[in-house]
Amino acid sequence: MNMELLLVIGLSVAALSIGLVAGIVFAFSAFIMRAFDRLPVQVAVASMNSINLVILKSAFMPLFLGSIVLALLLMLISSVHPNAHWIYWAGGFYLLGGIACTGLFNVPLNQQLQGANSESEERLWKRYMRYWTRWNHVRVGSCVISSGLFIVALLKLH
Repeated sequence: MNMELLLVIGLSVAALSIGLVAGIVFAFSAFIMRAFDRLPVQVAVASMNSINLVILKSAFMPLFLGSIVLALLLMLISSVHPNAHWIYWAGGFYLLGGIACTGLFNVPLNQQLQGANSESEERLWKRYMRYWTRWNHVRVGSCVISSGLFIVALLKLH
């Protein structure tokens, strides 16, 4: 398989997979978190904690982690391509805005929520809602931009 075909396939899969990740995190920003916030706090906390446990063993994780590997591989193999900067930008948006943001902000907030007790749930939930959703908006934007830039890179191949 020649390098050009490998890039076409890789860029196509990256645009699609990161687009899927964007759609999933968008659902949380668009309506899931607001729906949880309308529930009694104990129910909202239990629901979010349940999602945070279930997602780890779901089809989302191979998609999320596989997209990291693919973005890194594309950045590596495209280094000699004249339009590599599009791939670097696309990968950078996903790795920094999508992945690093998740690890630095959303996951620690999830861990705090997992450790909540009934006395602290109300205060913690309000803080969680504000910060988790704010950082999730960053993830959405970064993933959408990344997917779009992978499409631009694909179009620039020819």
